[in-house]
Amino acid sequence: MGKTKRVGKTSVLNRWLDGIERVGNRLFHPITIFALFALGVIILSAVCELAGVSACGELVNSSKGIVEEQTVNAVSLLNGKGIVYMLTHAVSNYTGFAPLGTVLVAMFGIGLLEDSGLIGGALKSAVAVTPAKFITPVVVFLGIMSNLADTVGYVVLIPIAALMFMAYGRHPLVGMAAAFAGVSGGFSANLLIGTLEPLLCGITNEAVKMVDPSYVVAPTGNWYFMMASTFVITFIGTVITEKIVAPRFGDRQGESGKAQAKEYQVTAKEKKALKAAGLVALLLILGMAAFSLPSGSVMRAQDGTLLGNSPFMEGIIPIITLLFFIPSVVYGVKTGKYHGEKDVCNAMGRAMASMSSYIALTFVAAQFINYFKYTQLGTIIALKGAEFFRNAGIGTVPMMILFVLFAAFINLFMGSASAKWALIAPVFVPMFMLLGYTPEFAQAAYRIGDSCTNVITPMMSHFSMIIVFMQKYDKEAGIGTLVSTMLPYSICFLIGWSLLLIFWILLNLPLGPGAGLFL
Repeated sequence: MGKTKRVGKTSVLNRWLDGIERVGNRLFHPITIFALFALGVIILSAVCELAGVSACGELVNSSKGIVEEQTVNAVSLLNGKGIVYMLTHAVSNYTGFAPLGTVLVAMFGIGLLEDSGLIGGALKSAVAVTPAKFITPVVVFLGIMSNLADTVGYVVLIPIAALMFMAYGRHPLVGMAAAFAGVSGGFSANLLIGTLEPLLCGITNEAVKMVDPSYVVAPTGNWYFMMASTFVITFIGTVITEKIVAPRFGDRQGESGKAQAKEYQVTAKEKKALKAAGLVALLLILGMAAFSLPSGSVMRAQDGTLLGNSPFMEGIIPIITLLFFIPSVVYGVKTGKYHGEKDVCNAMGRAMASMSSYIALTFVAAQFINYFKYTQLGTIIALKGAEFFRNAGIGTVPMMILFVLFAAFINLFMGSASAKWALIAPVFVPMFMLLGYTPEFAQAAYRIGDSCTNVITPMMSHFSMIIVFMQKYDKEAGIGTLVSTMLPYSICFLIGWSLLLIFWILLNLPLGPGAGLFL
């Protein structure tokens, strides 16, 4: 695709967006960025060791299992011992990187959910049976839920939403905006556990080891908060669509939309396949419940809890994978997409192929994070930062809101949620832990900022694709059209989601099973 056409006069907004786009386009590939940061850690570690840089504070002594006052000194990687460490630990740093295994295992289920067509069929079915007055909240909600299958919301739901709005006599760009707001602006929210949770919590766990190696963040660490966020974002997205976006575009004759929408209607074969897949999913859920809920179940922890530090929670990723994998296979077989085990195996291969960029990125990200730990630079920065904020006397709410705004700003220049978190988690997670906040708390605050500005940054990977979709209905549409349409969502999501976080803090509610706000 060529350079995006600008719309109208060169406004202040467009000049600002053009500047962001130019800066973002000049950034290196995330793999190169991590390689440069790793190189920077190597050089900085040598300088800091020569300068005698150190920090003092209370840390967990992993050998004794107690918290005690410790002095941490910078350790150089530019000496014999450091070079040996880098050479001998390159492979173990990579294979031991927590997010790698969990994300790849989850992709066996998530990947087939998309490849079989199950998630696409479910989205089409949901939209097709939705009454006109409920179309907006349903589209926003489905956009949020579609994040379970990565790009499906962008590729399937957004064009469907445009056609369905046309079929109801409404402007297609309004439907597209509502879907895009849910898919991208509500990226972190969901009622279920998808691939983002194990990916982020794996990075968080790597950062946690700098302060307390025994602390483990579960993929469900933000579950309660993100479930509540789903309804908040759905409500805000609906209000913005109806009160701000829709009046700007007005109505549109819907007959052409009704004709075009036929290509997205659920076929009789797909309906039968959906019923079969749904029945299988229900049986799997009932079977897992019967196996896990009894008081003497082996899936419970020794103290009898199921949603804490239990085998059930430790095995949540394989459980979710099976719940997605088996119904997806059933759906694929019923629709004729899969004719045998070879087709299913090939689909699993395609799912792994889609993760190739992530697998490559993980190698350099793992080295960077482990260099940070070995050199003690992350711990020193965390101790110094914690001391600064402790002396400044800034409260919990202002500190976390500032962190949300920081994540939202960084997101304008770097699109990958995992790449950004891998860069900043080694500093902020230990620092917040030293201030008495849980890693889950820091991760939840990050996810708010990371999601809200997705819809207005050209650095978002599907941004140009959305403009192409828009130009189908408005040939003059460009980056200015998209950003001006989505900016109200971004601002209101940021405000509303931050207010939800403040509400959570004031009531000291758990973020997930066994995950609170404070240590």
